[in-house]
Amino acid sequence: MTNGNNSEHRDSGQEPITFTDKRKIDPEDRTGAAQSGEVTEPAAAEAAAGPGPDAENGAEPIIGAAQGAELLADAISKELAERTADLQRLTAEYANYRRRVERDRKTAIDTAKAAVVTELLGVLDDLDRARAHGDLDNGPLKSVADKLSTALQKQGLEEFGTEGEPFDPTLHEAVQHEGSGHDPVIGLVMRKGYRFGERVLRHALVGVTDGVAGAATTDSAEASDADAGANKQ
Repeated sequence: MTNGNNSEHRDSGQEPITFTDKRKIDPEDRTGAAQSGEVTEPAAAEAAAGPGPDAENGAEPIIGAAQGAELLADAISKELAERTADLQRLTAEYANYRRRVERDRKTAIDTAKAAVVTELLGVLDDLDRARAHGDLDNGPLKSVADKLSTALQKQGLEEFGTEGEPFDPTLHEAVQHEGSGHDPVIGLVMRKGYRFGERVLRHALVGVTDGVAGAATTDSAEASDADAGANKQ
């Protein structure tokens, strides 16, 4: 049939017309298609097959990567918060440790100083007795006594227990008491008391008198004298 058409075209002097069939036979049923002559369109086959696996999985890696980055950021933030809390706790513990060490060191130094000063209280008592007898009014011993007292005071030694000072049982030791009032004061100092900072090294040995009673007696005496003067006038 084709040969006849070609002969006719050649005889008529026209170019032969050719047709190209671009349809393809289904490769899965190549034998049946060859026998039946059925063909499949490539575009129709691809449309019927639907989107391929690459198209379906194309967006999933992007979404998974974003979620992974978010989870990683959360984990890093949590880890950073924990490490920051640990650092703050460690800093506070170190500051407390330094304060405790400094306090213990100061306590040890004060204890050592107090022990040395306590051994010198007897020397101070001898100097007080010498001063009371007038032996420290002049001479080289007076200079030594003044230097020793000044040095001990610079270290924190304080003396207490003077006449007229209110009686304090935590600082004073009373060996005698005169009067019956409720406002006792020191009337006689037999031995001075000393303290080093807040630590009492030795209580003062004193005699206590009644300050209120003494004041009332003085007021009564002055009132009696005034009445007597008025009567004389």
